[in-house]
Amino acid sequence: MSGVKILWVDDEIDNLKAQILFLEKKGYHVTPVTNGYDALEKCQEEILDVVFLDESMPGISGLETLTRIKAINSNLPVVMITKNEAEDIMEEAIGSQITDYLIKPVNPHQILLTLKKIIDNHRLVSQKTTSAYQQEFSRIFSAIQMGGDFNDWVELYKKLIFWELELDNARTDEMKEVLAMQKSEANNEFCKYVIKNYVAWVQGKKEGPTMSNTLFREKVFPVLADDVANFVVVIDNLRFDQWKIIQPIISEAFQFIKEDSFFSILPTSTQYSRNAMFAGLMPHDIERRHPNMWRNDIDEGGKNMYEEEFLRDQLKQNNLNHLKVSYTKVTNHHNGKNLVDNIHNMLDKDLNIIVYNFVDMLSHARTEMEVLKELASDEAAYRSITRSWFEHSPLWQALRKVANKKINLIITTDHGTIRVQNPSKCVGDRNTTTNLRYKHGKNLQYVKKDVLEVRRPNDAKLPRPNVSSTFIFAKEDKFFVYPNNYNHYVNYYKNTFQHGGISLEEMIVPIVYFRGK
Repeated sequence: MSGVKILWVDDEIDNLKAQILFLEKKGYHVTPVTNGYDALEKCQEEILDVVFLDESMPGISGLETLTRIKAINSNLPVVMITKNEAEDIMEEAIGSQITDYLIKPVNPHQILLTLKKIIDNHRLVSQKTTSAYQQEFSRIFSAIQMGGDFNDWVELYKKLIFWELELDNARTDEMKEVLAMQKSEANNEFCKYVIKNYVAWVQGKKEGPTMSNTLFREKVFPVLADDVANFVVVIDNLRFDQWKIIQPIISEAFQFIKEDSFFSILPTSTQYSRNAMFAGLMPHDIERRHPNMWRNDIDEGGKNMYEEEFLRDQLKQNNLNHLKVSYTKVTNHHNGKNLVDNIHNMLDKDLNIIVYNFVDMLSHARTEMEVLKELASDEAAYRSITRSWFEHSPLWQALRKVANKKINLIITTDHGTIRVQNPSKCVGDRNTTTNLRYKHGKNLQYVKKDVLEVRRPNDAKLPRPNVSSTFIFAKEDKFFVYPNNYNHYVNYYKNTFQHGGISLEEMIVPIVYFRGK
């Protein structure tokens, strides 16, 4: 393998000439040394790809040499070669982060296989992943062109996410660019599909997917168990790909049952979608049923202050008001620590709702803070931050405390988010909403091809703040920018994660079921 440098450390190195010659014929560069001191010197002087290290040597032992090599370069792969299979020695070596071990006498093919696992593994995985995606490309292309119904769109979106994560791991930038183009084309066709069907769905004139306002009725209430505590965790603003990143963590402590999905209503924003979830109603109907609790965008005060009241009313409407219910909203670290301290007290409740706002705060903070723009510069980085947050979050700490209890756990969200790329000019009066992915107001001027326009809000089951209000929703990765100071705002918001509009990422979101182990 041209360019790969191997350091082989063995006090009987002369007996290994055949193995070294074999590797050199295969294109590997092998530097032989006879003791740990010379090995450490080579590790400091040269850039090496792998070390073969004899466990039993005079002077400093193989284990001590290993420890010192790791102090010089903790990422350098080390293969321990030993005559001794004693368990304590191997445990100590493994604990010191050896990459692999071989038992003497070693033959050339054993060594070659080990090298391929270490050096070639990433390249081989990358090649296999790239080849597999290339074979899948035409099938995905056909699925995008055919469109299908809402179930087909869910499956297509999940397939795109699968390949996005696979290509992330393979680090094949060329194929990632191809997939990004496919995803963009999918979003283009998905927006056409939603624009054609959305109003008919919410008016009940056409069979549609489970949406925010029917989520609890169709996918939560039917699975509540009488003999266990049921936990429903709503992680605000959690996309499907972010869910897939944290799924392995949760699956270590909880028994996975199934993964499902639903469509967020429009606007795909917390004020609308989460209120609709808890009320079991579309925003227009919430305003009519709870006029003192609904707040329009331009109204003062918090927009999600009455979720618990909405939930209790929905339970009553579904003859479930006998359930013992707790509702907890976490908006800061102090709330999170209280959740950790109190989660055991929830075990005697029938239904426990936990709303956790971190991902939404991360999305908005990324817009405002330059350091987060660097840390979450693209989707892969955004997923990575989500995983790191979840692993160390009070939410996961709290859930682990009840993982061995007899509970049902449902994890879901209210909407997703999309990284916006393309500005679209929009003008409105001073009461026009400020959201970058949807707006409503009087006398809106906008680029029609970039939006879904709803001139009669009641058609989409939305409130009508005034007689001449129009709603517009940005398609794909567009974001609204006022012509005044246009370049400044384009540069400021481009590549930030926003929500409120129409895209696969914002509308198709997960609901996942677990039980305690």
